[in-house]
Parts: sequence; structure tokens; C-alpha cells
Amino acid sequence: MKCEKKYPKFIRWFLERPKTTGFITFLFLSYVAAFIVSQQYKLIKEDQEREMNNILLVVHQNIEQALKNCYTTTLTLALTINDKGIPENFDYVSEKLMESNANISAVQLVPDGIIKYVYPLKGNEAALNLNILTTPSLKKEALKSVAKKKMYFAGPFELKQGGVGIVGRFPVFQNNKFWGFSAVVIKLETFLKASGIKNVDDSKYFFQFSKYNAEKQKEIFYLPNKTDFSENYNICTDIPDGDWKLYLISKNENYLYSQILIPGIIGIILAALFGVLIYTLLKIPEELQSLVTAQATKLLNSEIKFKIIFDQAAVGIANINIATGNFLEVNNKFCELLGYTQNEMKQKNFQTITHPDDLKKGVTNVNKLENGIINEYSMEKRYYTKQGKIIWVNLNVTPIVDKNKKQISAISIIEDITLKKEAEELIKKSEIRFKSLFEDSPLPLREEDFLDVKRYLEELNLFGETKEKVTKYFNNNPAVVDKCHSLIKVISANRANLLLYKVSTLEELISTKRELFNMRSREDFIKNLISITQDNKQFILDTVIKDAEGKLRDINLRWNVIRGYEKTLERIIVSTEDITDRKYSEKIILDSQQRIKSLINTIDGIVWECDATDFSFNFISQKVENILGYTPEEWLKSPTFWRDHIYSEDSEWVQDYCTKQINDKADHDFEYRMVAKNGDLIWLRDIVNVVIENGEAVRLRGIMIDITKTKEAEKDLNTSFTLVTEQNKRLLNFSYIVSHNLRSHTSNIASIVALIESSESEEEREQMMELLKTVSSSLNETMLHLNEVINIRTNIGLVSEPLYLKQYINTVKNVLSEQISSNEVTILTEIPTDTMINYNPAYLESILYNIISNSIRYRHPCRKPIIKINFVKENEINVLQISDNGIGIDLVRNANKIFGMYKTFTNNSDSKGIGLFITKNQVDAMGGTITVESELNIGTTFKIYIQ
Repeated sequence: MKCEKKYPKFIRWFLERPKTTGFITFLFLSYVAAFIVSQQYKLIKEDQEREMNNILLVVHQNIEQALKNCYTTTLTLALTINDKGIPENFDYVSEKLMESNANISAVQLVPDGIIKYVYPLKGNEAALNLNILTTPSLKKEALKSVAKKKMYFAGPFELKQGGVGIVGRFPVFQNNKFWGFSAVVIKLETFLKASGIKNVDDSKYFFQFSKYNAEKQKEIFYLPNKTDFSENYNICTDIPDGDWKLYLISKNENYLYSQILIPGIIGIILAALFGVLIYTLLKIPEELQSLVTAQATKLLNSEIKFKIIFDQAAVGIANINIATGNFLEVNNKFCELLGYTQNEMKQKNFQTITHPDDLKKGVTNVNKLENGIINEYSMEKRYYTKQGKIIWVNLNVTPIVDKNKKQISAISIIEDITLKKEAEELIKKSEIRFKSLFEDSPLPLREEDFLDVKRYLEELNLFGETKEKVTKYFNNNPAVVDKCHSLIKVISANRANLLLYKVSTLEELISTKRELFNMRSREDFIKNLISITQDNKQFILDTVIKDAEGKLRDINLRWNVIRGYEKTLERIIVSTEDITDRKYSEKIILDSQQRIKSLINTIDGIVWECDATDFSFNFISQKVENILGYTPEEWLKSPTFWRDHIYSEDSEWVQDYCTKQINDKADHDFEYRMVAKNGDLIWLRDIVNVVIENGEAVRLRGIMIDITKTKEAEKDLNTSFTLVTEQNKRLLNFSYIVSHNLRSHTSNIASIVALIESSESEEEREQMMELLKTVSSSLNETMLHLNEVINIRTNIGLVSEPLYLKQYINTVKNVLSEQISSNEVTILTEIPTDTMINYNPAYLESILYNIISNSIRYRHPCRKPIIKINFVKENEINVLQISDNGIGIDLVRNANKIFGMYKTFTNNSDSKGIGLFITKNQVDAMGGTITVESELNIGTTFKIYIQ
């Protein structure tokens, strides 16, 4: 009896069944142990998988790197083939290639499929003159590389020269015609060593290398361990360059189970022990209860029996003095409830521990009991515990009558109902919260009663009928539909629902319900009725309602039966979401999509979208057929279509460029070539937009524009522009030389003639005449050079010839002799007499003249001018260096205008701003460069780099 009062029914069920409880405990703990062991197994297995994946990834990367190196080797070897199809420097290039790639054992050139060139020849003689296109064992894989137009690795197979190896063949085309193959031979042992397979811990794993043999219809394995490993855990990866598969296999297939077997057994044993322990502990109270019951039977009429029951009761029991309210006797349970000892309780009365709000009612009931008005009473009240906590109790009070039938005390039974009260409070709060959620929900909600509707449908015998039959009945009997609608009772509706229907109160909604029923909603209501006849408890559809203002609104209606009312349909929650705007937006989007599709197909370019990780296309516009000849279906059928049809010379850099831009999350615009369906090369300008989601590039969108004609026009235009530019440059330099250099000669002649006229002696006149002859000779030589410039001005290439540099320096010194003499200029030339350079004579004289004359013109006023001319080498390039100690140039202010036309950077009246401009153009025309270094008041150095 104590168990029944002390514990809830659920717990009591377990306490009364020790064996079942022990077994359930065993099952539960076994499940926990199994779960822990399974998690441990998963962790171990994930670690193994991670380790194996890392190993396989490293080996796969090593193999790919080795194959890429071979691709570079074959491509370089193919470049030795001249326009006549004959290799040049084959042995020398092959030697260098093999030095740079230790994995290769031999290289070959195979014109028309016949091995004609082998390096090294020693040891490979047997392979010479072998026709791989007629040899059955070699033909199929050789033709595969030709068909794909890219390198393909054949084998492994037995080599003619002995041993097992792999042959990588790169198809060579000249003028779109197949020439033959450029090939490399790799011994299988070398290939496996380069892959790093032999560096892997073979105590745990082993590798297997295979290829599918189409003729034998089976997979061929090449590594020594060819035992069946299908039962062992393994992972594999594909190597497409040779159609190989690389497997990594775990040697011990059962070692994972051995690691979890012992923990699993221990878990089961512990679960069993706990089950036995629980059974034992629950058996003891049962035995004790049996003993107490036996003793209670013997002591039923004794005071000892009453005392035991009183003290061991599962509820609080107290004997109270009715007159004073003092506690005469209290049992242990009552003391436990309030936290007092029995002696402390006997010092108190019920008034001191009762909550003030309940005290008046309690005293009133005690007075009525004392006066005999009532024989007993029950009430729920609150007590204060010793710790000041409030507990709720259910109090049952019965008076004790003495021999004189006088009520002297009362027995109170006190049951702790605190948890019950707290639960009731939670339920009350929950109901308030639910009501608040219902009322304040932004989603229109209403509660309806479909009981009468269901009864009416049952009367019509529509339940259990087929959907088609019920539909036909409702369509033929619209009055039945109207009656069903009128039988619906609206119990409540929230504010959002009232706003949806444009009504103020629930009563207004109910009164106008029939008027709000429209033809579209009638059709959907029939669907609702059909759903009810099919015994559905949920119904969802998009429909149309009419509000109180007569406007139609699109809504999404959800009709759900509240749990517990599935049979009667007395409580239905109907939620309605106004989707008018969404429907309108969907229509706009649909129209927009149609317009976009139409616009895309009219754009003069290929609109596309693809995945950012693997470049697999998911959309391509119809324009692709007009530009490249492929249909969108052909393009989308292959995930690698785009990569496969990029022109071979552009393929690698295009993919690398795209990958880099995607990693940088940057939009890009670039040009490349693709192979059209008819074999033509089409130039495309691809404008790409990178789509970012959550910080990662997920998709690419863009447009490919055909720029083939533009490229052809651009090529022709560049050729014409180059020709015109060179012609203009010649004409410009010619005009500069005529206007500048000849002016210097005529100026000198005029000066000398003036001196002759002013000479007082015949000796002076003769000296001047000699000087005049020298200047005249220089003028004649300059004119010869100008005639040469006139003769070559229509030719792109300037005529260069070997010239003695010092001779031209002396010529310039003679031309400038009058200025050198009058300004006391010292020119130091540290150039050997036999130093020669290939240059245009007119340009060389003009360059020297302009720079040296500038050094004289911009001399420092406080010191004598010194000009140094050196000829040195910098990085294997000849450099003519001319330095002076003049006023220098402020490079910070004048760096951008030193070589500009008519740009001056001093206040000298004779500064024309033309000399250095001429010099710069002449140096550029000869394919060289000119630089300047200068410091104010220190001097200037010009360096002319001569190609």
C-alpha cells in the first residue's frame, strides 16, 4: 500500500516487477554500450579512411606530376620537327630532356606510326622500325591518343627491347595533318618508384595497379600481390591519362573488429551485472513489504501496529487538538514535508505553518468541525516549511470522538500536491500562451467545427466511396455543397483572420460567411469535402477568397484536425496565408523568365552558366549552334565538353587563368580559341561573372562573343600599322636630321665665312679655308647619309653596317670644333681605335652630335667642361656611355619630358627641345634604349644600349 501512495503509477509498475526492470536495465545499458562501441568503430574507421585517402592522394599526385613531366618532354621533342617533317638535333635535345627527367628510359619519334628515332639507341635497337599502327597489341591504344588529340599512356606491356614498361605517345599534327607520335618510354619499376608506392608502410596496406582489358573483358592487375582483395577494405582512384586504376588495400580486414570486440564484451558484462544488481535491490523492498504485511496482520488490533502504520505512511498524518490547533502526534512523512523534527512539530500549531491566505478558511472549517456543523472536511492549502518554502497539500480532516462522544482531536491526512499544482499552473500558463499565440499570430487562423458536416456526409453515404464518384456527386448537386458550407461552425478567429476578410468581429465574419463564398472557392471547397470523405485529416491547397469589400485574394489554405477530434471533426484549425502578392510576383517572374529566354536567344553571343569547381555546364544558349556548330544538347551531354574543345595551344593557360581568377573571386574578360564542329578555329571573347555564395565561388556565368573576324582584321591592321609606324619613324628622323644637323653645318660655314671676311692676314685666311674644307667635307658626308636614309625610308628594316665608333666621334668633334675651342671643352675618349658597332651611319652621327652638343650647351659656368666617352658591356649588351660635369638635370621635375619633343628644362635661349627627341627616336628605331642619370650641379650621364 505504501508503494501505491508514494510513487506515481509509472514508477510503481517498475518497482513491482524486479525481473522485468532488471532485464530492461540490461537492455538499455547494452544499447548504450553498443552505441559507444559503434561510435568508437566509426572513429577508428574514419581515421583509417583519412590515412588511406592521404596516402592515395600523395601517390596519385606523384603519378600525375611524373606524367606531366613526360608531357613536357614529348611536346619539346615534337618541336624539333621542322616544316619538312624531319627532326633537327634529335640526339642533342633527347639527351638534355632525359637529363631533366630521370624517370624516362628512352624517347622516340614515330613518323607515320613507325619508330624511326630512338634515344639512347643502345639497348633499344629492337624497337627500331616497329610499326605500332599495324601491331595488334599496340594499335588500339596508339589510335586512342590520335582520336583524343592529346597524350595517352599505353601499357604496361612487354617492351620489344625487353622488360615491362609504359609508353606515353603525343600525337603530332602539321597543318592539321597527322605526322606521327612523340613518345617516351618509362620502365614500370621506375614508374612505381617515382609514384612513391614503395615508400608506404607495407605492414598495414598494399597497392594494386590495374587497367581494363576490353579484349579479355576483365581487369588486369600488374603489381605482384594479385590475390582477391574484394573482402578487404580498399579505396581507388582513376588515372585518366592511361585509363588506369590505382588501389590502396588494407591488409588486415578484421583488425577493426578486434579493436571493438573487447570493449563490446565488457559493456555487455557490465550491463548484465547492473541488471542483476537492480533486480536484487528491487527484490529487497518486496520481501520487506511481505514481512511488514505479515506482522501487520498479527498486530492489527494493537497499538504497536497503529504506530508502525502511522509512522510508515506514505502521506503525512497528524493528530491535532481541535481547541488549540496544536499538533499532538505527527508521523515521519509529515515531518519530512515541512523539514521539522517530531519534537519541533509538537511545539507548533497548524496556524503558525499555514499560509495567511488560507488561514481564515482553515480556522472556519475547524470551528465548524468542533461545533459539530460538519463531520469532516477537505481542502487544498499551503504550508510554510522550516526553510520558508511554500508547499501545496491536500488536507483531509476527520474528528476523533471520546467515550462521551465529545470531539477532542482530529486526524489530518496531508498529501503533498505541490507538483500537481505546479503542473496545473504550467498548463494554465500554456493555455494563456497558446491563446496569445493564436490571437497574436501574424498568420490568419480560425477554429471551426465540422461535426454537422461529417454527419450530413455520412447520411448521404459518401464515406468509403471512390474519389471519382464523390466528385461527380458534388458537381451534380451544388445545393449539397452549399448546405455543407452552411453547416460549418466558426468557433473562433484571430485578428489576422478578421483583417484578411476585412471584418471587425467574429460575429460579422459568421454573418457574412455565405456572401464571401465565390465560384473559385466553391470548387476548392468541393476538394475539401472529397478529402473528408476519403478520411484525410489534413488538407492543403491554393485557393481564392472574397473579402467583405468584394475583392478576391489568393490564399494558401491549410486544414488540420486537432488531435483527439479525428473521429468527430469537432475541432479544426484552418490557417490561411495571403499569397496574392506572391502569386503576382510569380507571374512577373515567369513572364520575366520568358522574356529573358527570348533575349538570351537573340543576343549575338553564347550565354552560358557552369559549375565553378569542374567547369561542367548546366546552361548554354541556342546561339552556340550558329557560332560553333554544336547543339546545346551536345554541349551539355559531356561535363568536360568546354575543356575538351578549347584549342590545344590555349587549353592549359585558359584553364589555369580561369582557376586563378575563381580562387581570387574576380570577374574576368579574356580571349581564346575553340575548335568548331567543322574543325575551324573560332576566336571567342569570354566575359565571365563569378557568383559568390557564403564567401565561396559556386557558379560562373558569362557570354562568349565571336571575335574571329575582328581578330583577322586586327592582325591585318597590326601589320599595316607596323609598316606605317616604321615609315613615319624614318620620315620623322629624316626631317629631324635635315632640320637639325644641316643647320649646324650651315651655321659653322657661316661662322667660318664671317671669320674669313674679318681676317687681317693671309695666313689666318688660309687656316679658315682649311677649316671650311673640313666642315664642307662633313656636310658632304652628312648629305650622303641623308641620301641613304631617303633610299631606305620605304623599307621596314634599317640598313646597318659595321662602323668604327672612334672615327664617328672624331667626325662629330670636327663638326663642333669651333664650339669646343671657344668653350675650352675637354673630351676624354677611352675607346680603342678598332672598336666597331653595327649601326646606321646617319643615326650614329646624329646621336653623338646631339648628346655632345648638349653637354657643351649646358656646361657649368664655374668650371671647364669635361666630356667622357666610354664603351662598356652590361649584361652582355654594348653600352655607349657619355658623361659630363655640366649643370645637370632635375630628374624629379623633368623625368617625363627629357626626351619629349620641344620639351626644355633650362632657361637657355638656344634650347630647342628637339635634339634629345631625335636621339631617342633614332635609338628606338635601331632596337636599342637610352637612359639618363643626372644630379643638379654635378653632371649628367647618357647610356645608349646597342643591340
